[in-house]
Amino acid sequence: MFANQVYIQQETLTMVVSDLKVFRTQVHGGILDVCLGSFGPEYSGGAFDARFHFQKLGQLYITCRQQSQFTDFPLRLVADEATIHLKTEPVLLDYFIVGLTALYMGNPAEAYLEAIP
Repeated sequence: MFANQVYIQQETLTMVVSDLKVFRTQVHGGILDVCLGSFGPEYSGGAFDARFHFQKLGQLYITCRQQSQFTDFPLRLVADEATIHLKTEPVLLDYFIVGLTALYMGNPAEAYLEAIP
C-alpha cells in the first residue's frame, strides 16, 4: 500500500465527489481522470493522478500515480513515488465516495479505495 496526502481546495473536493457520482453510473466503458495536487518539488504537499476506467461490467480498473511531499535527503530534495494498477468493484467505489464526502463535510477521516485481487 502506498498512501500520500494531497492539499486541495474544498471546491476541488466537491467537484471530485460530484464527478465520481456521475462516473459510477457509467459502468459500460466510462473513463474519469482525477488529478489532485501537483508533481514536483516546487509545490507543497503531494500529488495524486488517477484514471478510473470501467472496462467490463462490474469491473473498475484504476491506474494511479502518487507522489509524497518532498523532503531533504543528502544534497537534494526527494519524494517517494508510486504508479499502481488496481482493480475494484462499483460497491467499493461507493464506499470511497462516502469517505470523500465525509472529508468534504469536515469529518476528520481518510478516504480509502479498496482493491480486489
